[in-house]
Amino acid sequence: MPKSAKKAARKSARKPAAKSARSTAAKKAPRPAKLPPSPPADGSKLNFNHAMVYTKDVERALGFYCNLIGFKLIEDFRHEGRAVYARLRAPGGEGTIALHLTEPDAKMASEGVRLYFEIRELQAFCDKLKAKGFYITQMPRMMPWGWVHAYLNDPDGHEISLYWAGENRMKKTVVKAAKEVAATPAAKR
Repeated sequence: MPKSAKKAARKSARKPAAKSARSTAAKKAPRPAKLPPSPPADGSKLNFNHAMVYTKDVERALGFYCNLIGFKLIEDFRHEGRAVYARLRAPGGEGTIALHLTEPDAKMASEGVRLYFEIRELQAFCDKLKAKGFYITQMPRMMPWGWVHAYLNDPDGHEISLYWAGENRMKKTVVKAAKEVAATPAAKR
């Protein structure tokens, strides 16, 4: 199908995102953004393409990831007017995730997998989420390995870590940061 026909089909099939049961942030349907760059043409190197996030309600997940977290919709697919797949790009980079409708009786547990999103202004970002009525299981705090982390779950229960690595990024050891965290009273963390 020609690119312009695909775009027109997506545009005509799009309908507003449903409000999430966990948030009132879903205000309008996300608009498609540009696709990320393709991997090297020779195909000789492994390229990480995207992470697939299974959901019981793609519209609800779009409301969370686009309208609340800030991802940009780059493509979507609907069947009989219902969103069954969407691909999203991170607001501050080229990383992508895909949302895929799962069977109604499928288990949503994702033990052993957590999505990590990094942002410098972590505290302010979490404050905005809270102001929009979203529950954060752990507000930002310094962790023993030297990174500041906040934890939350998406509407389907997938674990998410929002973090900022700062100066401790890619250090082989963070013993000093771990000792500082251990010495800081819990009330100040």
